[in-house]
Amino acid sequence: MTKKALITGITGQDGAYLSEFLVKKGYKVYGALRRTSSTNTSRLSYIGVLGDIELVSMDLAEITNIQRLIERIEPDEIYNLAAQSFVQTSYEQPIFTSDIDGIGVTRILETVRNLGGKPKFYQASTSEMFGQAQQSPQNENTPFYPRSPYGIAKLYSHWMTVNYREAWNMFACSGILFNHESPLRGTEFVTRKISQGMAQIALKKIKKINLGNLNAERDWGFAGDYVEAIWNILQQDKPDDFVISTGENYSIEDFAREAFNVVGLDWKKFVKSNVSRYLRPSEVPSLLGDSSKAIKQLKWKPKVLFKDLCLMMVESDLKNFNLTLDEAKKIAKKL
Repeated sequence: MTKKALITGITGQDGAYLSEFLVKKGYKVYGALRRTSSTNTSRLSYIGVLGDIELVSMDLAEITNIQRLIERIEPDEIYNLAAQSFVQTSYEQPIFTSDIDGIGVTRILETVRNLGGKPKFYQASTSEMFGQAQQSPQNENTPFYPRSPYGIAKLYSHWMTVNYREAWNMFACSGILFNHESPLRGTEFVTRKISQGMAQIALKKIKKINLGNLNAERDWGFAGDYVEAIWNILQQDKPDDFVISTGENYSIEDFAREAFNVVGLDWKKFVKSNVSRYLRPSEVPSLLGDSSKAIKQLKWKPKVLFKDLCLMMVESDLKNFNLTLDEAKKIAKKL
C-alpha cells in the first residue's frame, strides 16, 4: 500500500527537498500551505516535483482547518516544517511567531491525539533552542538557552512534542537541525546573501555585500542531506529526538572567504561589515552540533561538507545569472 505523507511548509527549502526524497520513495505527498494571493511554488518547480505532489490549504492558526485536512487525507506521516523561520522577524513579530511556531504545533499534535495518534509526527526543531550554549558541542542532553522569540517558540513546540509522546504514547519526534543551506535557501539568509551577492559582483551589478557580525559561527550542512535524516527519524522502531549536524562550525567570515575563493576573489575587497545595522537584541555567538546519536542509530551522516556546500551555492547562483564558473573566474581576474 502506498504511504501518504503530509508536509507543512512545503514551499520552503526543506519542504522541496523532502518532497523530492519522498516522491522517489514512492510516497503520495500532500503539501500543506497557507493560501495567499501570491503562493510561491518556485522551489518545488526548481527541484522538479511540483507536478508530483498535491497541494492543500492549511493554516496553523486554525485548528478546525487542521482537523478537517488530516481527517480527509489520513496520512501515515506528518512532517511539520512550517514556521515563521526568521530570527530577526521574531523580534518584530513575537506574538505571531509564538502562535505559529509554538501553539500551531500543539494544534497539530492535539488533532493527531484526537484521531487516536495514528500518523507519525515529525517536528522541525532547531539549534537556536541552544542559543547561549551551555556546552560545546551540543547534543540531545545539552541544556537549552534560547536567545530569541523564534528559539523560545521552537523550544515550546519541542517540549510539547516530547510531552505528547510521553503522555499519550504518540509516535512524535523532533529533529534538532543545525543550520542547513542549499541553492534553495532564501536570499534573506546570510549564506545565500553571500553566494548571490558574489554572483552579482561578478556581473558588476553591485560593488559590495553588506553583512553583520562576521565572527558568528554556525554548523552548516546541506539541506538535501538533512531531509534523509528527517525521514529516517520516523522510520525507527521507537520515537525519539535527534541532533542533526556536521560536527564542524565556521564563521560567516569563513563562508565569505570560501565563496569568493571559488572564483579567485579576495573577499575583503567586496564585503563590508556593518554590525550595528544587523545587530539583534540578543546574539548567539556560536553553535556546534554533536550528531553521534544520529550517526549510530539512524546510520546517517552528512555527505556534503562546508567547502563543497559553498561551491554548490556559488555555482548555482552564477547559473541563475547565466554565468558558468569558468566565465566568472575570467571576469574576476579583471576586478
